[in-house]
Order: sequence, then structure tokens, then C-alpha cells
Amino acid sequence: MDYFDITPQGMAWLAAEIERCKAKRPALIKRVAAAAALGDRSENAEYTESKRELRGLEGRMRFLDKEMRYGQVVKVADDGVATLGKRVTIRFSDEDGDEDEYNLVGPAEAEITEENLTSVSPLGAAILNHKAGDTCTVHAPAGDYDVVLSAVTLMGDFN
Repeated sequence: MDYFDITPQGMAWLAAEIERCKAKRPALIKRVAAAAALGDRSENAEYTESKRELRGLEGRMRFLDKEMRYGQVVKVADDGVATLGKRVTIRFSDEDGDEDEYNLVGPAEAEITEENLTSVSPLGAAILNHKAGDTCTVHAPAGDYDVVLSAVTLMGDFN
């Protein structure tokens, strides 16, 4: 597996998510044990479901651990350039002054919050390494369009 860039906030979120999973694990183990004590496991739906849930949680923990091991935390500078770890405000040129704000993040962080914009998406790639005031052309599958990068600030924590 290749290493990938991740923001400091993304790495902190991964660590917190692993801790949340670890906190759930003992209760699931008790549920599996209680369901197993009911008898014949071949026809025990509660045991089967509890075991499936525990395996899912343990698989998630392994996935998150792998993400942490292969994530390279980027250094974020307050330089006004749209890079990972920045909060960007953009205005779509075809809209009436409405602006949208996004956290510019790496691919592993895309789904943490709805405000995250991955740097490998057409929009994210177009604004990457630009400054406030720049007009950027987005090359999307449905066609090209322009956006104006209104502001670039440091990103806050994921909530």
C-alpha cells in the first residue's frame, strides 16, 4: 500500500474513531458470549448476528489502524495557499454570489464530514495551490466550469 497525505485533524479523527470502536468492543464480546450460552449455535440468530457485528467492528478497527499507519501527516502553513488542511471559500461563477465553504483534505478524510472536499476530486484538484482571488477552471466529467477562490484559512477540527 502506498502512503497518502492526511491532515492533522484527519489523523486525530482516526485515532478517536479507533478509541470509540475499542469502547464498543467489550459489550459486543459479552453479547456474543451470552448468545453462545443459549445453546445450539447453528440455529441461533442472536449469536450469528452478534458475531457478525463483532467481526464488522474488528474489521473497521483494522482498517482504521492501517489508515493511521499509511497516512503521512501534512504540515499546514498559514500562507494563504489552498493546500491540505485549509478551509476554502469558493463561489461558483454561474451562481448569484452564493459561497460555499469546504475543508480541503486527502482522499482518506473525504467522508468524515459533509464539508470535506478531497484534493483528488475535480473541484479540489482545480483549486489546489491557488490563492484567494484566483479563478480556477474545474474539469469535471459533465463539462468544464469556473469557480472563484474567495478565501483560504486554516481548517478547524472535525466535529
